[in-house]
Amino acid sequence: MLMADKVLRWERGWFPPAIMGVVSLVFLTIYYLDPSILSGVSCFVMFLCLADYLVPILVPRIFGSNKWTTEQQQRFHEICSNLVKTRRRAVGWWKRLFTLKEEKPKMYFMTMIISLAAVAWVGQQVHNLLLTYLIMTFLLLLPGLNQHGIISKYIGMAKRERNKLLKQKEKKNE
Repeated sequence: MLMADKVLRWERGWFPPAIMGVVSLVFLTIYYLDPSILSGVSCFVMFLCLADYLVPILVPRIFGSNKWTTEQQQRFHEICSNLVKTRRRAVGWWKRLFTLKEEKPKMYFMTMIISLAAVAWVGQQVHNLLLTYLIMTFLLLLPGLNQHGIISKYIGMAKRERNKLLKQKEKKNE
């Protein structure tokens, strides 16, 4: 888990291209083989069973059987805390959605219809495998983008531009 965290947070410069390469290889293999749903699910579960069997055997040989240090324990605790925080945020958004449904049902209905129609349109225009590839790539690169401040940089730029537009609109209204 600690090694996966290092890779997802881009502790080395070659981790982002490696993530992209592995994801691209997996999706190119799926595209080339074009398995049916049943075959795809079967192969995925078979891969999980193989990993469940091989990981306990191979990990001590690859990474060594070094002792668990205080620093590693602290990092593991931080990872678990971040996972719990992410889950709480997701549950919070879910609760807000149902609060909106109870308090403003018309707003909820319109928001859901428009959002789901937009998602359905995108799903109709873009191939499922490409869409899944883009989503998986984004999700796997997201921790590194956050860690290196790239997302906050662009969000800050968007907020500044929005504020400029609002100020220009206020000047026109005066």
